[in-house]
Amino acid sequence: MDMAGKTVLITGSTDGVGRYVASRLAAEGAHVLIHGRDAARAKTLIDQVVKAGHAAPTFYQADLSSMAGTRELAAAVIRDHRRLDVLVSNAGIGSQNDGPQRRESRDGHELRFAVNYLSGFLLAHLLLPLLKVAAPARIVNVASLGQHPIDFDDVMITKGYSGSRAYAQSKLAQIMFTIDLAAELNDAGITVNTLHPATYMNTTMVRAGGITPISTVEHGGAAILHLVQGDDVAGKSGLFFNGMNEARANPQAYDADARKRLRELSLELIGLSS
Repeated sequence: MDMAGKTVLITGSTDGVGRYVASRLAAEGAHVLIHGRDAARAKTLIDQVVKAGHAAPTFYQADLSSMAGTRELAAAVIRDHRRLDVLVSNAGIGSQNDGPQRRESRDGHELRFAVNYLSGFLLAHLLLPLLKVAAPARIVNVASLGQHPIDFDDVMITKGYSGSRAYAQSKLAQIMFTIDLAAELNDAGITVNTLHPATYMNTTMVRAGGITPISTVEHGGAAILHLVQGDDVAGKSGLFFNGMNEARANPQAYDADARKRLRELSLELIGLSS
């Protein structure tokens, strides 16, 4: 895909791999919409892109731990743009960010489930009209090889909580959502894919977990860019990738009943009808 003139929203793009992807797409002539919570980091990225001779990205500040914040982000993008060619749902928190203890969002949802999965679920649904206008369009959900089956009797993990389990559950939820949405949009000209970009990239999230990075944001960014613009994936949808290669996710991702339960729960949590 020629990215010149394309409008791309990347959540969580003022730092880490999202920042790298935003810089690369701006260099290719895309109109990049960056998102984050830190305006200072956003300004640094914008200045860097402009200094390199490219069009300045547009910054949207929003807290995706809140469903209200997610709705405000969607409303702002819809207000400012008539089409959206690519949505990259990259924002997230790791298993150790601000400690491994259980925390809840403003809406009372387990925090990692809310940020890593539920906000992306809501944002994609709210932005579908803009993506349909731009078809052929793409949605890319940045997930992980770390996946834990969802216990539908305790989705918010009120018992036996650990940050790593919560993170892995949220990432599997992203993958299940990807498969579901791909089927829903089969005839709409929008592909939906998900991936594990790279293992333990050199990012704030990884370092916050006390983990020594073993790969670079450039390596993981290349995998994300592949799904954003690769011609070889233009007609592929509903797939999970490990880096550049198609892979199999946790078996629960392919359980239609489990995906239906997750979809119905998610729609209820965000206040949308099916």
